[in-house]
Amino acid sequence: MLLEYFIFGVITLFMTGAQCDQTEVLAEAGSQAVLPCKCTPSSPFIPAIVWTKANRGTVWRKEKSGLQYWGSSWSSKGTQRVRCPHSQFPKGEFSLQIDNVQEDDGGVYSCRVEHGNQVTENLVMLRIIEVSVSSSVPVWGSDVSISCKVTPWPYGASVQWTLNNSPFVPQTRFASSRDTAKHVVREKATVRLTGKWTCVVGYQGNEGRASAALTVKGITHPSRDDTKVYAAVGSAVTLPCVFSPGLIPSKPVWEKMKPEYIFTPAPGPLPASFSPSSPSSQLPSDKSASLKEVRFEDEGKYRCSGSIEGQQLTRNMQLVVAKIDSSTPSKNPGFVTLTCQLSDTSEVTDYEWVHVVYDLNGTQSVGSIQEGKTLSISKVSEENRGEWECRFYGKDGILGNVTYHIQLMSGLNGEKPSGVSHNAAAVVGLSFLLIVLLLVLAQMYKNHQRRKRSFQYPAMETIVHTVSNEREERERYQVKK
Repeated sequence: MLLEYFIFGVITLFMTGAQCDQTEVLAEAGSQAVLPCKCTPSSPFIPAIVWTKANRGTVWRKEKSGLQYWGSSWSSKGTQRVRCPHSQFPKGEFSLQIDNVQEDDGGVYSCRVEHGNQVTENLVMLRIIEVSVSSSVPVWGSDVSISCKVTPWPYGASVQWTLNNSPFVPQTRFASSRDTAKHVVREKATVRLTGKWTCVVGYQGNEGRASAALTVKGITHPSRDDTKVYAAVGSAVTLPCVFSPGLIPSKPVWEKMKPEYIFTPAPGPLPASFSPSSPSSQLPSDKSASLKEVRFEDEGKYRCSGSIEGQQLTRNMQLVVAKIDSSTPSKNPGFVTLTCQLSDTSEVTDYEWVHVVYDLNGTQSVGSIQEGKTLSISKVSEENRGEWECRFYGKDGILGNVTYHIQLMSGLNGEKPSGVSHNAAAVVGLSFLLIVLLLVLAQMYKNHQRRKRSFQYPAMETIVHTVSNEREERERYQVKK
């Protein structure tokens, strides 16, 4: 390093009859670097051009005859890494292009242009920026370091880090070494470190940057601890636990944590409908579990764990259960009050009641929408019959929903629609039979009263029978004729 700066100064001091410009170039390792060299042409003829690098001799040169030469260390498998575009020569542009720059390409370069007796020389300092990761795919929880190296290191330069194009402030200070000239970020590997890391170096008004990708392996879904999973009473739910592709955890375990142990959680019994495998689990890295029928008491914290390369990875999540409580006011039994209940409301910001109606074809349509945690409606009104859905929202959108059936009443109290229909038919039938029975009794009572009145007057009874017999005789006589 000191030798390069000494040569840089000597070249500057002892150049006689030459114009000298000094330029800084920052380039990312593996990219193309362009070293500028501009001179004002003093003649229409193509000058002699020589590019050299301190400690490595000639890089590229062109004689006045037009012959070109390359340094032996600047070609790879017959392919030259350096070139100087001839199309720019008439404009006095003699910049050198270096493909796939490497760490040892950093240093001082000299561009010497000879126009007859006039010699112009430009000096260029090329600095190579490289970002490296201690482990390109670290396992969750392991130590990881991201290093930014500049060769040669520009003393007094500024260094900033971005992650996925957003500024990143590390928890620890940069570690600097006079020998290696590295700036390092040291962190525990988590999913938040995944993405594109960029080191931005600023020096003397110039800015250069280099990037590297970092992927953290572990439990990718859910991506963070204490993620909440919402489910309605009676529904099925999946508790996610998905490892990175290619990771097959050994001894995967699911546990339900006891709520009374806050600081030192202890496992408790799993729900009755708990299944250690989800119906959607098809990959070896997917260790999700499921509950076939959620009960309100199944709410709480669950923990998924598995061993990867001897390291235990865990993820905690919380199951939030929703249900609808119904109550009938004593003063107005024709109404019902519905209340949307959740086992944890810390993320809930709004409630919304939606009336869902189905026609004969089963087509769903949304009716009225009301705000609030509770809803009071008439349960005898035909307009309110159907399905009422309580939707609860958080700051990022809907969290979940739970439904209540006014007509079926099967959501929470177990009444069946068929039972309602059969009871109505039975009431109608009994009412009809009662009416017929009352009519028969009334007719019997009427006949009884008429006979009773006739027995009080025997003479009248004889006359009535005689008249009746004579009428019958006349009717038979007319029939015979």
